[in-house]
This record gives sequence, C-alpha cells and structure tokens, in this order.
Amino acid sequence: MATPAPIIKQAITQPRRENRTKDAIPLNDLEKRLMNEYQKGLPLSPTPYADIAQRLGTSEALVLKILDRLQQLGVISRVGPVFKPKQVGASTLAAMAVPEALLEAVADQISAYPEVNHNYEREDSYNLWFVVTAPNQQRLEQVLDEMERETGYDILYLPLEKQFHIDLGFPLWC
Repeated sequence: MATPAPIIKQAITQPRRENRTKDAIPLNDLEKRLMNEYQKGLPLSPTPYADIAQRLGTSEALVLKILDRLQQLGVISRVGPVFKPKQVGASTLAAMAVPEALLEAVADQISAYPEVNHNYEREDSYNLWFVVTAPNQQRLEQVLDEMERETGYDILYLPLEKQFHIDLGFPLWC
C-alpha cells in the first residue's frame, strides 16, 4: 500500500481535469420517495421491506423490484447498515489514481468486493475514492492488497485518525 506523504504531494502538483457529468437517470415519484425517505433509518424489524412498502402505500415486491432496478442502474450501490468507524471490525477510506479511460472498469472491480461500502469519482489525480470495511485489520489489509494486485494500481490508504460526524442525509428532491 502506498504511503500518504509522496502521494499527497503528487496529487497537489498534478493539474485538474475538466468537470464531467453523468447522464441523468429518470426516476418516478415512488422511486424518489423510497430513496429520499429511506436513505437512513431503515426499519429494524423482521420485515423491513414490508414495513417500507406499507408506509409508501405499495407492495413489498415492488419495493424490492425498485431497489434491484436502482442498484442495476448504479443509482444506489447497496442497502444495509453502516456502522460507526472503529465500533465493529476495521475500515478505511482509500483512493486510487486511475487513468480516465479505465476509471469505470476499475471502479467496477473495486465495487465487486463485498467489503466495499461505496465508491465515487473525484476530480483529482486520485480520482477513485472508496470505503472498505472488514471484520478485522488483517482482513482489511488483505482486501486492499488484493485490490492492488487485481487492478495494478497503488492504493492510498487513509485510516481514520479523528472522527467527525457529518449527517449526509439530505433532501434529494424538493
């Protein structure tokens, strides 16, 4: 794994590339409500999807179909719990510098790991950022090493030093 100091210096000295936007994916009102109202606070019950369906006035089968569709389209990456860092297992923020032409393919490789919570593109030489979570530090390091071997790119490993809580839940549509 790469060490932060030389990588950060490299990132600061590299020129930024132009903004890029993804094509918009049309969503219906029910899909928007589902994502907006349940981006946090998934019901903790034996039947969370049935509970969501009841509150949205639809069926559990349709909620599951929508979630599958949104995942297939890449609108959402996963549905599941997110734990506070250092409370359960081990996790880290990580980044890779990937050539633009290969970014989507490498992002797909990274997303294929069940340990990856999410990934996103940033406009910098380190343009692919992601969060990796594992049961313990040993498995976390093993996954990061596997990713480097599989992709051929060094990973900037950014373990949490000081925790700040930023509530990332916000209205998706007004």
